[in-house]
Amino acid sequence: MTTSLVLAVCAHVVLASSSLVDFDRMGKVGLAGAFAGLDIATNSSSITFDPSTASLLARSSDGSLSKLASTNAGGSILAGCAIGDAVYVAGNFSSIGGTSASNVASYSSGSFSALGSNGPNGPVRALYCDSSRKQVWAGGQFSSPGASVAVWDTASSSWSAAPFGGLTGAAAEVLSITSNSSQSSLFLSGSFITSFGNGSVPLNSTNNPNVPFSSGATPFSSSLVPVPLQDAQISPSSTGGQFGNVESILCPSGADGPGNTWLAPDGNKAVITVRKFAFLTARGIRLGNTFLNGRSTTGFSVATIPDNAVRQLHYLDPADNQNKTCTDPCPLLTDSTVPYQDFLFDSDLDITGFQLTLSEWQGSGPGLHILQLLSDGAFASSIDSLNGQSCFAPSASSTQRTGDWEEKDADTSIAGTTQKVLVSTVNVGTSAASGPSFTWMPYVSASGQYDVNLLVPGCTNFQDCALRTSVKVTVFPGGGQQPWVTTISQQNTADNATLIYRGPIVPTSPAFQTTVTLTLADDPVGNGQNGKYEIVADRVQLILTSANVTANANSSSTGNSTANAERGFGFLEWPLGASSTTSATGVLPTSAVTPLDTIGFDLLSALGGTSSVASGSSSPLIAAVAHHTSGAVFLGGQFSLSSGSASGASNIAVFKNGALAALPNGGLNGPVTSLVILGDNVYAGGSFSDTVQTSNSALKGIAAYSVSGNSWSALEGGVDGAVTSLDTTNSQVLVAGNFTRVLTSSGDNDGQNAAGFAAWDASSSSWVNNGGFIVGSMTFVGNGTSSAPQLVAGNVASSLRFGASGFVMLQNGPGGEPQVTPLGVQFDATTTSKSATKTRRSHHRRVGAGWIPTLNVFSVFKRQTTTTLAPLPSAAPAPAPAVLAGAFWTNNSDSNNELVIIGGNFSYTAGGSLAQNVAIYDDQSKTVTSLRGNQPNGTVRSLLVKGNSLFVGGEFTVSGIEGSGFAVYDLANQRWDSAGLQPLQASSGSSVTVRSITANPANDNVVIIAGSFAQAGSTPCRAICSLNTQTKQWGALGNGIQGDVAAVAYAGNNALIAAGSIALADSTHANVAAYSLSNSTWSSVGNGGDLPGPATAVEVNDGNMNSIFAAGRSTDDSSPFLYFWNGQSWSSIGSTLQGSTNVAQLTMVPLQADHNHDGNDIIQADRVLLVSGSLTDSSFGNASSALFDGQGFTPYIVSTSDSGTPGTVASLFHSFATFSFNQRHFLATGVVILISIAIAAGIVFLLALIEILWTLFARRDDKVNNYDAVDMDADDDSTHRPSSLLEHINAATRSTILGSSPFGPHAEKEAGLAAVGTGAAAAHDDPFSGPDASNYLRAETPSDALGGVLDGDEHSRPAYARYSFHGEGEGELPVRAGQELEILDDRDPAWWYARDMRTGQEGVVPASYVY
Repeated sequence: MTTSLVLAVCAHVVLASSSLVDFDRMGKVGLAGAFAGLDIATNSSSITFDPSTASLLARSSDGSLSKLASTNAGGSILAGCAIGDAVYVAGNFSSIGGTSASNVASYSSGSFSALGSNGPNGPVRALYCDSSRKQVWAGGQFSSPGASVAVWDTASSSWSAAPFGGLTGAAAEVLSITSNSSQSSLFLSGSFITSFGNGSVPLNSTNNPNVPFSSGATPFSSSLVPVPLQDAQISPSSTGGQFGNVESILCPSGADGPGNTWLAPDGNKAVITVRKFAFLTARGIRLGNTFLNGRSTTGFSVATIPDNAVRQLHYLDPADNQNKTCTDPCPLLTDSTVPYQDFLFDSDLDITGFQLTLSEWQGSGPGLHILQLLSDGAFASSIDSLNGQSCFAPSASSTQRTGDWEEKDADTSIAGTTQKVLVSTVNVGTSAASGPSFTWMPYVSASGQYDVNLLVPGCTNFQDCALRTSVKVTVFPGGGQQPWVTTISQQNTADNATLIYRGPIVPTSPAFQTTVTLTLADDPVGNGQNGKYEIVADRVQLILTSANVTANANSSSTGNSTANAERGFGFLEWPLGASSTTSATGVLPTSAVTPLDTIGFDLLSALGGTSSVASGSSSPLIAAVAHHTSGAVFLGGQFSLSSGSASGASNIAVFKNGALAALPNGGLNGPVTSLVILGDNVYAGGSFSDTVQTSNSALKGIAAYSVSGNSWSALEGGVDGAVTSLDTTNSQVLVAGNFTRVLTSSGDNDGQNAAGFAAWDASSSSWVNNGGFIVGSMTFVGNGTSSAPQLVAGNVASSLRFGASGFVMLQNGPGGEPQVTPLGVQFDATTTSKSATKTRRSHHRRVGAGWIPTLNVFSVFKRQTTTTLAPLPSAAPAPAPAVLAGAFWTNNSDSNNELVIIGGNFSYTAGGSLAQNVAIYDDQSKTVTSLRGNQPNGTVRSLLVKGNSLFVGGEFTVSGIEGSGFAVYDLANQRWDSAGLQPLQASSGSSVTVRSITANPANDNVVIIAGSFAQAGSTPCRAICSLNTQTKQWGALGNGIQGDVAAVAYAGNNALIAAGSIALADSTHANVAAYSLSNSTWSSVGNGGDLPGPATAVEVNDGNMNSIFAAGRSTDDSSPFLYFWNGQSWSSIGSTLQGSTNVAQLTMVPLQADHNHDGNDIIQADRVLLVSGSLTDSSFGNASSALFDGQGFTPYIVSTSDSGTPGTVASLFHSFATFSFNQRHFLATGVVILISIAIAAGIVFLLALIEILWTLFARRDDKVNNYDAVDMDADDDSTHRPSSLLEHINAATRSTILGSSPFGPHAEKEAGLAAVGTGAAAAHDDPFSGPDASNYLRAETPSDALGGVLDGDEHSRPAYARYSFHGEGEGELPVRAGQELEILDDRDPAWWYARDMRTGQEGVVPASYVY
């Protein structure tokens, strides 16, 4: 039966799209819960997945997933690639996205299209997109339009067979098509047979595979063996340090960096001189730039020694792929993707050294990473000490000899230089067979056309002409060719180079090496001297004439061809752009053989021949190929090699140095399906659990092989199933397959949920959040387009855009839309945890009576009695990993970095150690650190940070700390800080649960702890207690309450609102109760029976006691409720919520400007109520959070568990302790100036009139009253009144310019309060009462705190508090001396509107208190 999972969010989503929550106004915002996947509800949030089909998803750069389409039932998607904005997918299907398409389709501009009508007629298992040629290569098991391989041309919109026709034999199936490291040729692998015979098509045009690839080299230059310079004299000499040794760049052992790079002194050109003091033949120079610290060489020149001639150089410019020449300076690229460039001389040069001048650079100075002198092909000397090992060569040239040989020095063609040679003296009449012999075995890096010369020093300089005779030289070039035998006279008087072979030569490998053997000639010439002949062995010179093996590539001496047909299995290299008139279904020409086609030959031989690869369920196959930049080719699949150089290798092998080789411990013990390379590591995925020779049981499904270290390593514990596909992005390896978890250790199945798709971060060596959420059996992951960098496909049961282990960050994104940033790490289930389900119980109290006065809203109770209460509803299930609480902490010791502290029911690994239930998360670096010491064992439900103290609440214990449910951690000193703190105590038969920890807004040294407990130490404070953070002393809140508290909110600084299953001290039911912070009394919010049952969440609208929301479940637990308190009564506002709803949190959130809703009597237009938990509503179905605007619900956040069932949101928390809902709009500066001028003009006129009246009355008063200054109070404002009309005008003018009132400080204060609100005036009836109640006259605003300096484009500026200000009035902001503030409005000279940078709270402060 087909299973279909639907995340139903299909209804009324108008608010979600039109009313945008302003997360940025709350600071940093975190969302926590029990979920594995999450998304923002939109009009398209109804997503259906049918696991019987194959679904294709696009993965964006942040990892979020979005569905593109699904196939027909029973279909599969196995491969994909992209050209530009078009995506091509393939597999085994008849339709995709509702479009009929046979096995291959394209996706562009939001729709799918079939690719013609004559595409592959069978399953397609591999795709390769050739962007440069606009072609798509398809491989699989089909017969048309080509055998197992077909090519789609996007320009002509047509299918064709591959240039070589196709591939047959064995299973006749292509499983993989990839490119070599230079993307110049294709590697096709699978189960097929290739055959090569005679032909005429030149195909070997790829760079030498035995050296690291660089686009700055050519096939020709990359085939030239570098001259060993280990014994050369090189200057400048080493200056010490990590970058001071120039010899380190001759053959660097690692990447550009310390010990492998030479940096010249800053600001100066550099000259590097290399002298061999011996004759050598050179063809060019190889330079690799450095890119450290912005330094690079940009220009250079080369002069040869001893002639000191500056040479013209020839090079290939990778930028335009054109051949160019240069002299002084020659350009050196600063592109880090080009590791080196080869520069060739006009021809071969005989030199003794060279001088390199680095004349131009960027950054502080020039430098290099690679410096090599290129030979003219290859070489070998008779003197072993001169056969040094070349860079990139596995071994040096070598020699063998028979008979007696002695060393002599010979002059060279370069004045003042000598060359060591070997000579052997034989008796005249000695036969060639019984005489001495000498064999050179030169290291040849790449196949090609070579001229081989034997160098013979002239006899005149040796003064041995009479001794000289003739010798026979035999050359074995390899490749099935016959040897070339030449007889040479050594009686030359001058130095001579004699051609002894011309033709193709096979590169050196463990299985073969070209040899040149010298013996006495069969019929020696000359008479000798004193009955002796002397034969000379000097050097063999191999001059590369062409890197391409062309038609009739035979040696010139014998004319023999490589007519013997060779067969290969499972591998074919095909140069892109090559063409052929011959079909690979038959016999390809021998000239089509590339250096790497030897892989197929060796595989077939090692497998036992064609009979061993016949089609069958256990037949060998090559499923994946990866080409490392070192030249090594890795092959993965299902095979076991029984002979050859890689005998014993299973399922994975490497081809390097011209031969197959086994990897450590015999390879892997199960099939390999996918290979990718990231840096130095090769990652293999498949169905294996260890190496063949047991070595690491953590290699489950995926393993990493270090190329440089030649060793296997595990990805933690691997995965618990088979891996089908791998891809890389940035520093991550993306893993797709049929598994459910990534494992953290090898010995068990503990790990993180990852159903079918996971991400491994190579830089941190850990499994990380892959960004999206998916449940399924995945078959493919690969590169996509620029807008969707990856494609993911498989049988999907459920998926959401974002994946996270219970936590995401929220902020305003582009266009104001919510931007979700998932937790950057993966959490696991806790190793030991306590059940999150709480046992329900009744509460019994003694009954008493007393007189209860009636107040306007609340009934105040004085004496405690007992009653029976309904049990608090059970918390929503929180299966691990779940995050249930969070808080923000500013780490002052780390550049004030603001970190997130999260708690819940989870475990993770940090610093190599297992931790659980609390984590410190850095959202910038995406890393977590643990609390030091013992870990909480249980579930953490609440967190609070005050300063450097972390208060932790929940259902847990910490080893070494007395009690349970509550603990304190010192973040600065990284230790638990519960010494001297008496533990909370539970009622008999119960356990302590702390659900809420909040800061007391009326006392900065007090926190409020609430939940289920009987007392704190010896203090009887049931369900809610206060804790003095300085003395660590517990205190009761008034007469206390009965029952259990689920949530706490605050009505400004005046009252605490507690919700739960509560009765007051006299046993009156009050599931929502208020505690006055000023007079320490409890009172019921409404009547006890107004709410249908215990409350699980409560919120106060912006501190307004007349606007309270409460949610919970009915007493019989049959239905949920959401009620609103308007100051007089409770009313239901959540009638559409259905029975399974559990509300975990209510919180008011602000809306962005211009996105208000229509305000009403319940909720103002600039805010909404965010209802979170596990919600089911008749209007929208399931959601984890919904927005309530006072009239209806809109689904906002949907989430799911790792099994695909609906998830739960536990809490939204933010870094600002308080924030303003008001959306302030400022007039433009020009408008403000015009208004000010108009007001000033009116004031001047009014002041003139007042002055006249005042003067008249003052003269009259002077006649009646006697003025005595001594009787006046020093602070009496009358002494500051203007005494003349001119002073009144000056005061008015000052008001116009600076904004001060002409009526003195009293009016200034009143104006400032008026800007805050009408309630402010009532709070300060005495106009002279300062914010610290000290009756003062405010000083004038100092010159360094001038107002009105914010310009039109500046919305705020930093400032600091000069004095402390209590800020007890409505709208005022309390500050402490030295505190950092953000000034938001400074136009009023008396009161400035400011924000506390630490808490986010906003309000007015005296301008004179700020600078």
